Amino acid sequence: MKFYLDTANLASIKKYNAMGLVDGITTNPSLIVKEGADFEETIKAIAKEVYPNPVSAEVIATDYETMVAEGKRNKSWAENVVVKIPMIPEGMRATKTLSSMGIPINVTLIFSAVQGLIAMKAGASYISPFIGRLDDVGQDGMGLIKDLVEIKKNENYKFKTEILVASIRHPIHVVQAAKMGADIGTMPADVMEKMFMHPLTDIGLKRFLDDWNKAKKEKASITV
Repeated sequence: MKFYLDTANLASIKKYNAMGLVDGITTNPSLIVKEGADFEETIKAIAKEVYPNPVSAEVIATDYETMVAEGKRNKSWAENVVVKIPMIPEGMRATKTLSSMGIPINVTLIFSAVQGLIAMKAGASYISPFIGRLDDVGQDGMGLIKDLVEIKKNENYKFKTEILVASIRHPIHVVQAAKMGADIGTMPADVMEKMFMHPLTDIGLKRFLDDWNKAKKEKASITV
């Protein structure tokens, strides 16, 4: 499974990109506003940092004509920009138009399998089901991923859309999505940080270093 970061923080992106862990970026105007940054300049900077990996840049409009115009504009900012469009009827019309122009589309705010199916049929390159938000309202977020993976794998349809698991809240979500066969998991930097952590790793490293330092001291005392 590919790992994406869901952020507009360039420092976090650079940190994990240097480790070879960033396969792409998802972001939106809200995340960029929280960073106090300019939308266009931020997308360009992120796209340059992770090139050639994709960067999803979301439109703000909700009507067809303006979404198409914003989609073309966003795509012009960098070769690796993916246009993010909401799962609404006008958005699907815009997805059909933009995808027919060769512009990759990430359909966002998907909360049901039938919404995902519609987006696939509209020509989306990616669909973003929001599992954490479903869990928040007592629904089965991972069940949605299972359904979407099953639909995509059906040989009758030949969908090439990648399933991009969004609203990931913790490392368990990442493991579950990977086991189900999701293509991508996008997560905040704090979730990626937690993926490194295990108390036995810390204990094992401490024991190794303690033993090493003890051995050096004993060797030094013998030499003296």
